[in-house]
Amino acid sequence: MDVHDSGISGLALVVLDSAPVAIGLTKGPDHRLVYTNAMLRSRVGDFPMGTPVRQAYAGPYREDDFAAFDEVYRTGVQRSRTGAPIFAAPGRKTEEEEYITSNLSRITFADGEHGVLVVVMDATEQVTMARRLHQVAEERRHILRRYQSLMRVSADIIWVADPDGRRTEPNRAWERVTGQSWEESRGYGWLAALHPDDIPAAVESWRRAVDDQVECWEDVYRLRTEDGSYRHFEARGVPVREDGHVVEWVGTATDIEEQWQGQRRRRLLDSAAAATTDVTSVDDMLDALANVVVPELADGCGFYWVIDLADDLTRGAGFLLERAASASRGDVPRLPPFSEERHPPAGALARAIRRRRPFRETFPPGRPPPDLVPAGTRTWLESCDAHSAAVVPIVVDGSVAAVATMGVCGDRPPISQDDLALMREMIDQMHDRLNSAMRFQRTHRIALALQYSLLAEPPRVPGLQIVARYRASPTAAEVGGDWYDAFVLPDGATVLAIGDVAGHDLRAAVTMGQLRNMLRGLIVDHQEPPGHILARLNTAMRILHPDETATCVLGRVDLRDGGHELFYSTAGHPPPLLITADGGTCFLEDEPNPLLGIPSDPTWTSARRLLPPGSTLLLYTDGLVELPGEHLDKGFERLRERAAAQCRAPLDRLCDDLLSFLPRHADDDVAMIGLRSSRPTD
Repeated sequence: MDVHDSGISGLALVVLDSAPVAIGLTKGPDHRLVYTNAMLRSRVGDFPMGTPVRQAYAGPYREDDFAAFDEVYRTGVQRSRTGAPIFAAPGRKTEEEEYITSNLSRITFADGEHGVLVVVMDATEQVTMARRLHQVAEERRHILRRYQSLMRVSADIIWVADPDGRRTEPNRAWERVTGQSWEESRGYGWLAALHPDDIPAAVESWRRAVDDQVECWEDVYRLRTEDGSYRHFEARGVPVREDGHVVEWVGTATDIEEQWQGQRRRRLLDSAAAATTDVTSVDDMLDALANVVVPELADGCGFYWVIDLADDLTRGAGFLLERAASASRGDVPRLPPFSEERHPPAGALARAIRRRRPFRETFPPGRPPPDLVPAGTRTWLESCDAHSAAVVPIVVDGSVAAVATMGVCGDRPPISQDDLALMREMIDQMHDRLNSAMRFQRTHRIALALQYSLLAEPPRVPGLQIVARYRASPTAAEVGGDWYDAFVLPDGATVLAIGDVAGHDLRAAVTMGQLRNMLRGLIVDHQEPPGHILARLNTAMRILHPDETATCVLGRVDLRDGGHELFYSTAGHPPPLLITADGGTCFLEDEPNPLLGIPSDPTWTSARRLLPPGSTLLLYTDGLVELPGEHLDKGFERLRERAAAQCRAPLDRLCDDLLSFLPRHADDDVAMIGLRSSRPTD
């Protein structure tokens, strides 16, 4: 700027004095003060005009600031700087730092001499804000570095999602746990790592959280880990808001498998205790326990009574298994609660019973080892494509009274050692109640073993399937009078017999055994029609057991023109039921005869009936159809309808189904023998 005289005009002074910034003017190479306005004097003090700057401000002034005056005076190049104040009046010292922006420019006076114009503005607020922003940025960078380091070492999975719930940032922990790449997990791809059964609930829970913008989202689901197994994770997420709007979600997924297992253990033990507390029947107790095991521990569960046919399992003899209770998941076939199976002395199941040790095994889907579990359970494992099974012996008074079986299928992981231990703990928790209930049951089983020793195992006959079943009364501890028999005559005919001696005590059982043996002798010795043989048996019974009565059905099955024919006779017994392959049914009621043990006409009748290919002949005792206070016709109709519905089931499953699901009197035994003729293509 040009100044036309060495003085300062009054108008200029007025203007400069009222300026809202500090202004000073120096002249000459030693920078003598020629003007300071009111703002500058208030900030740094009032010095006489003509005083060199170096002298006036020697205390607060820095040497590099003096050098700036020299440079501007010499070169004419304007200089600006922002920082701590270059001037500080002694009376204005405060605890807070002050910052200014100073501008130095060269001017020329009227006499040709140069000077320096100083304009100083307060920049404390701007500098403080800039420093604060810089500090915030540094803190954010520090937090980000800490967050990144935490993600590398944390056991938790930390995730970020956009406002619509899509994952937006890659995560090494997620990839390490699940094996999913970022391309696979981004967006909603992370849901594919969840257990299929947990996906619908997780999707619905996350959708509600995003739509409602909840303050905190929590969920528990199973994640498939890199090795293919599943573990429980607890997920938590919170929204990040700016100006009231959700801009993203951040959260964690924490492995809680051990915690979840502990909670499940306590919950299952409590459920088992609650389900069995008020139950007095041991069969009902086992049924309640099976329904706790499924579906928590397994997809199917069964309890079997172990009936020792040799009274000493250590001798290596075979034994009988009678299923007392069963449960299965809703979408897989159900095992009938009752099944009767003879088991050989060898194999994993026999070893577990003899050693009283549980075991578990994994196998290819639908291909269990033949000796692993009872035959009925093995059929179930095959039909469900199961891949894992376990057996737990139940010991009462030092011997194995029963065994529990478990099976799993589908995507469910194999039965673990922890599952097996928990099953044992559930049974041990019921030990006292099971013991007291099973002591009666054990006495019952000893009597039942005696009963089975009197009953023949059905023969194997080409072109025919024969299955026999005996279900004892659950409330009686003694043997009963129901019996069955099946054997092959020298001429190739197959004999079927079933009967019932009145009463339910040891006397009835003795009479049953003698009656059965007499009938066998008469059949072998006399090649007569079944009615004639029953008439001879009636005569013998009236002499040897004059106070007893009994019922019986006797039949022989012969091969006729490539098919089979039944030649039969009934003595006061419920009529046999014939079920055709397409579900047709009829009761064989031709030529009935009176009860055994009462006076009658010596001429007893017999009847013949062709057995269509694939048809089933069912002989049974009255315990299957008779209920107190109900007309017997209702029982026959129930049997006919149920048998027709199950006509295509394997013969053993048909018999088990009828004994499992038809109502029956609790004090009555049931004996049953079924015969199925083969189809032409069988």
